[in-house]
Amino acid sequence: MAEGLIGGVLGGEDDKREIEAPEALAGAEAFAAAVAAKLAGHDPEVARDTSAFLKEQTQLLQVQKEHLKDEHALRLAHLKHQSHLLRGQRVGQTIRIAFQVVTALIVIVIGVGIAVLLRDAFTSHSVVIDAFEAPAALAARGVTGTAVASGVLDELTRLQNATLTPYPALKRSVASAWSNQLKVNVPETGISLEEISRLLKARFGRDLHIGGELVQSASGALALTVRGDNIESSTFTGNAEELGKLMVAAAEHVYAESQPTLWSLYLAETDRPQEAIDFIKLVYPSTLPEYRPSLLLTWATSLQHLGGYDDESVRSAQRMYQAAHQLKPDYWTAYGNEQSTLLSLGDEEGAWRAGEAMRRVAGQQGATGDMPFRIASANWDQLTWNLQAMLSAIIANAEATGGRGTNFIDASVRIAEVESRLHDPTAAELTLQTSNVTGNGPLNAARNHFARGLVAAETGDVARAATEMEAYDAALGSSLSVGSSAYRRFQCEIAPFEEAAGHPDRADAVLSGGEHFVNCLRFRGDILDGRGDWSGAQKAYTQAVALAPDLPAGYYSWGVALAHHGDLAGSEGKLKDANQRGPRWADPLKAWGDVLVKQGKTGDALGKYDEALKYAPNWAALKEAREAVVKRKS
Repeated sequence: MAEGLIGGVLGGEDDKREIEAPEALAGAEAFAAAVAAKLAGHDPEVARDTSAFLKEQTQLLQVQKEHLKDEHALRLAHLKHQSHLLRGQRVGQTIRIAFQVVTALIVIVIGVGIAVLLRDAFTSHSVVIDAFEAPAALAARGVTGTAVASGVLDELTRLQNATLTPYPALKRSVASAWSNQLKVNVPETGISLEEISRLLKARFGRDLHIGGELVQSASGALALTVRGDNIESSTFTGNAEELGKLMVAAAEHVYAESQPTLWSLYLAETDRPQEAIDFIKLVYPSTLPEYRPSLLLTWATSLQHLGGYDDESVRSAQRMYQAAHQLKPDYWTAYGNEQSTLLSLGDEEGAWRAGEAMRRVAGQQGATGDMPFRIASANWDQLTWNLQAMLSAIIANAEATGGRGTNFIDASVRIAEVESRLHDPTAAELTLQTSNVTGNGPLNAARNHFARGLVAAETGDVARAATEMEAYDAALGSSLSVGSSAYRRFQCEIAPFEEAAGHPDRADAVLSGGEHFVNCLRFRGDILDGRGDWSGAQKAYTQAVALAPDLPAGYYSWGVALAHHGDLAGSEGKLKDANQRGPRWADPLKAWGDVLVKQGKTGDALGKYDEALKYAPNWAALKEAREAVVKRKS
């Protein structure tokens, strides 16, 4: 019973935590003393036995206490060891993961590198200049095979950079075979990545390798021979002081043989049209079909230049432009040039229709945002007075070609012209003043005078405008055939300036024979109206609209004249017609707003002025008209 009681009291102590052992021992001793004292009063023998038993239990507990102390220290040491072990395991695991990541990245980089090498190999279409052979005796003068090849490479690069084209993809990259000497050895092979790249390009690419040798005769004369893959070898001779000329000749030969489309274009752009035509006739039959449209286009432009843009040369060029875009339906430059020929021949309505056809094709192909299309749209933009789009395309083209543009006229001159037509003379003047590009040929000089004349007229300097336009006329006559339709079309722009400067005889002379152009007819109407011949003016306006019913300019001039004569309803109708055909032209919108103001419709007028400001945001007169309406309404 005593054991049951004790067992009941002491039972389950093995389940206690180690930290409770001293408390359990103290409780057992106190309990043993209490039990012995209680039993001693009933049975002394039982009390002695109980006391002895409890003492044994106390000793046992003492032993357990010491054991627990020793075990506790061991367990703490074990836990610390496990903690260090786990920390080491975590570090090792991190290192393994990092190593795996690095390995994966290395594999990815190698894979990407291989892919890049293969892509470069399959798409490589470069002209590679290998080191030439040269006499050892010339090495003391710095004339080595590498130096000669470098000279040819430099000149070839210059020729290509000097060739203006809206299709840069036509140009092959030019490289030297010994360039990029930085070696990155592939493990266990000793072969550099550059060498692997060259091997792949040699196997899969379409590179054109050019080499040759320089030979010096006993008399000291030099002979430079150049040859290459599928290129006929050619030798150029000269004395020792003419090595530079020999390298230029060799580079021109390589350029003509390797990039015939660009070489012909270069000849045309450097005022060598007959050479361009002769070269194209020679290579056209053997040229790949994909390059023939470009050759036709250069042939056509060279014909026009050679013929002084007379009607016969322009018609021949038109047929070639048509053939070019028939061979290549997305050849936007050919479409644009065809429109130019139609304009020169006096078929402005036909040029507009050709532009509409081009726009339909481009819309079907999703190419309306492409730079060549935007450049080719210049004629359509000009016919519809879509001036901001025209300006944007010229600027973008200039930026892509180092400020030059791909037109025969300097980009800066064309930009200044458009800025003037947008009634922003400050911007136009700045463009002309800050331009560092000077074009070649009298036609470019003529357009430079024309741009300056527009700026002067916009600022109200009538005398200066007339002087610049007379200089424009003189330069125009030296660049175009005076009997050509193109000359008459450009010359009609001069008439209003001569009339404003008090030179009516010159104005009449300028307009004589210009019945096939909208500008000539509408300017005649303006001049006759100013002279008091309203009947003759209306006849001229009627002819202008009938000549090109889809163009806005005739309607605009007629509408302005009707407003001057008090026919506000008739004026509004003509200005509305002009706006429908040239919705982004600010001038008809401003004139329409002026008519609405005269009719007392200030709210509607304000709407027209606001719309006009979208297309000519820096037009001072337009802003003044709008402010006047705002004041009247307030």
